[in-house]
Amino acid sequence: MLASGAVRTLTLGGLEVRLAGGTDREGGGDGPLLVLLHGFGAPGTDLVPLWRSLRVPREVRFAFPAAPLVLDPSAPDEFTPRAWWMIDIGRIQRAVQAGPDAALALAKEPPPQGMPEARAKVEAFLDACETELAAPRERVVLGGFSQGSMLACDVVLRSERPPARLVVMSGAPVSEPEWRSLAEKRSGLRVLQSHGRLDPVLPFSGGEYLRDLLQSGGLHVEWIPFGGGHGIPDGVLERLGPFVAELSTEA
Repeated sequence: MLASGAVRTLTLGGLEVRLAGGTDREGGGDGPLLVLLHGFGAPGTDLVPLWRSLRVPREVRFAFPAAPLVLDPSAPDEFTPRAWWMIDIGRIQRAVQAGPDAALALAKEPPPQGMPEARAKVEAFLDACETELAAPRERVVLGGFSQGSMLACDVVLRSERPPARLVVMSGAPVSEPEWRSLAEKRSGLRVLQSHGRLDPVLPFSGGEYLRDLLQSGGLHVEWIPFGGGHGIPDGVLERLGPFVAELSTEA
């Protein structure tokens, strides 16, 4: 069924979050919870409309946290661009233009400044979801788009209590040597990963590299390549709904 209803805004674990779905259509009940982290420069509301596009049981809930760093304080609240950590856009673009080897060299660097702090905030948020929303980690699907997907991947690989599943939409490897060594601890974990073959922001080859890295650690990656650029096409959403809904049948 396609969702309809309201969206509730509150603060959990120090992050502002929009909640939807569930028995009251505002995040209530005890069904599985899909947490999606938005990309760099997007507002906290960026991914919220997706909850109306997914075919899932009514009990499935959705949480869309807003990143803590505000890039333009003068923008209206719902359109304020945000970031999970600061990135050098120019440096990334130059590496992308230089080719796959240069882009991968960036991925092999230590974690970017601010990423550990962002990970701690998401961990605190997930803890709050467990205590305040009755959403234990084994009933949570954590994912995101672009920078948000990289943070979701970092949380899943490093957490002592990882969420049940991972969604990586248009992501890329970060701190690759550490991720590779951590991946084996997540052997068997289900992953849904998508990437556009014409992505001008994060190259398709980076998505393939991340896919191979996760698979080499024993994670079960469902790979969805598509013909577009840096985005989330309908074909990805068609698979994302069942990927989340499966947790309802596993309860």
